[in-house]
Amino acid sequence: MGRVVVDVMPKPEILDPQGKAVAGSLPRLGFGQFVGVRQGKRFELEVEGDVTQEHLDAAREAGVQVLSNPVIEDVVAVYADTAAVQA
Repeated sequence: MGRVVVDVMPKPEILDPQGKAVAGSLPRLGFGQFVGVRQGKRFELEVEGDVTQEHLDAAREAGVQVLSNPVIEDVVAVYADTAAVQA
């Protein structure tokens, strides 16, 4: 069994209140080296057999049409998860 990962992030011009909250917390928790945070979404799509280019293309299309809100989000990455456990 293969796995395709689709990463979705808010567009750069969209405010990210969750990211701002995390960014404000990090220095208080000893992680002062980070100056900004953006929070996104990760989708894991399982496929039968090995991941093919056709799977990746379909996952990107699903990301654009279904998994993201194209008004405020971008699909930033679509890739095969090579660390996925093969069943």
